[in-house]
Amino acid sequence: MKGGSGGGGGVAPAKRRWRGLAIAVLFLVILSMLVPLGFLLGLHSGFHSAGHMPLQRPSPSDVLKGFVNEAKNETGSINATPKTQQKKGIPIPPQVVMQPFTSKNISRINGKAKMKSDVDESEGFCDLKYGSYCIWREENREEMHDSMVKKLKDQLFVARAYFPSIVKIPAQSKLSGEFKQNIQEVERVLSESTTDADLPPEIQKKSRRMEAVIARAKSVSLDCNNIDKKLRQIFDLTEDEANFHMKQSAFLYQLAVQTMPKSLHCLSMRLTVEYFRDHLFDKELSEKYSDPTLQHYVIFSNNVIASSVVINSTVVHAIDTVNQVFHVLTDWQNYYAMKHWFLRNTFRDAVVQVLNIEDPDSYGKATLSHLTLPVEFRVSFPSNDSAPAINNRTQYVSIFSHSHYLLPEIFKNLEKVVVLDDDVVVQQDLSALWSLNMGGKVTGAIEICSVKMDQLRSYLGDHSFQKHSCSWMSGLNVIDLARWRDLDISETYWKLVKEVSMKEGSALLATLLTFQDQIYALDRVWVLSGLGHDYGLDIEGIKKAAVLHYNGNMKPWLDLGIPKYKEYWKKFLNHEDQYLSECNVNR
Repeated sequence: MKGGSGGGGGVAPAKRRWRGLAIAVLFLVILSMLVPLGFLLGLHSGFHSAGHMPLQRPSPSDVLKGFVNEAKNETGSINATPKTQQKKGIPIPPQVVMQPFTSKNISRINGKAKMKSDVDESEGFCDLKYGSYCIWREENREEMHDSMVKKLKDQLFVARAYFPSIVKIPAQSKLSGEFKQNIQEVERVLSESTTDADLPPEIQKKSRRMEAVIARAKSVSLDCNNIDKKLRQIFDLTEDEANFHMKQSAFLYQLAVQTMPKSLHCLSMRLTVEYFRDHLFDKELSEKYSDPTLQHYVIFSNNVIASSVVINSTVVHAIDTVNQVFHVLTDWQNYYAMKHWFLRNTFRDAVVQVLNIEDPDSYGKATLSHLTLPVEFRVSFPSNDSAPAINNRTQYVSIFSHSHYLLPEIFKNLEKVVVLDDDVVVQQDLSALWSLNMGGKVTGAIEICSVKMDQLRSYLGDHSFQKHSCSWMSGLNVIDLARWRDLDISETYWKLVKEVSMKEGSALLATLLTFQDQIYALDRVWVLSGLGHDYGLDIEGIKKAAVLHYNGNMKPWLDLGIPKYKEYWKKFLNHEDQYLSECNVNR
């Protein structure tokens, strides 16, 4: 009996435990359904779009006093910095970008993008987040096609916002039925058509019926909160999709900027193969390469065509080419292609030497593990404290790379050289540069007084500098190697690099400090810069400039290059060359 009664007494508690577990599971299932439903209906307190929330946004003068580096070989984003530091001129964090601007908010003034007065200034931060991509996008925006398809999508957008509220009203059952039918018809048409040409002939009637149904829905007394929530839900989804496509487009733009075009890769491979097939061209004129009485030009490049254009344009406009010697410093990958190209092409009486800067057997300590090209930094400052974001000044400042500081060791017998970046085109004779008296300065360069050292004071740290001195550019530089050796400029640079190696843009900081008080300002008529990012340059100014500098992302050999400036670069290509034709470089 005891055993029986004991067993029967244990059944009830067991059943209660199972009943409790069942209720708990049911509760969790219901909760898991309600939470997503709450988000879908827009009930979550933080669900509103960032574009509609009453945000406290920083003023342009607080946010824009700084610069963002956009190096040629970098794709990484800038780390966020405290707001208190942004006022002092340090890298701008991408978080300050609220919304990219759209075509409806842009007006054209003198060929440049300007914001309309009724648009929130936060939309002008697109350039700070995505760089020159925003300028390129506006300049290359295509006219809207398939307007009927877009109109149907807009109608479907509005209909879906009203339908959930209409269907809840019993007196509007007929209207809700028409709503449902029209929504289904438009959805079916859009699922089968992506362009206006694919639409059925009766689409105009369907569109008018949808407009009529939407108009009737708007006349019905509804709870505006429900409509607002539904519109916000659909708007947020659309905005997320737009932001995704913006980021994707910006990434693809950067990828196109930093990737060698297929045609140039083809050319480099063909030339490398031909070099090892034919050694008849392999001859050197070493006696000229180290003659200090001649005019020596140095080019750092891994681009065969770009360096060829620089040399060809210089030689074409030179009065006397007998004394011209060009030294192209490249890497292992492009050394043999460069070698073959310049041995099979002649440039009047000038001679060209190709050097592999990565070859330790040839230059010993004066080598690097890899070639570094001039580095570009995108510098943005407002014109004044009250200026809107869209009116800020933007400059692409190109400076010396690590490779430049090997020049005194590589050219031990030379006392003076002119360094040309591979993104320049020469339009006048440069022989006057060799008679310049630089007054004991090490380097002659074009100064950029729109970017002063004082504006970078927080970025330069505790190092002493002249507040009102201007920054300067590479592109065209006259270098006194003898003075460089006397002052041991290279050693000073390497010490500074070690000190600031942990800082963002250490190359810019080290270079500016190294050459402080050692820059001879060249006359601005020598160089016109901006052809790689500024669509608004004066054509007459371009024609008069001695040297055109395509600083910026939109290089002339890229498909993204600014079309109206490409012609000044392309005319120095040899359009009859077999390899250029076979690799489709001339297009």
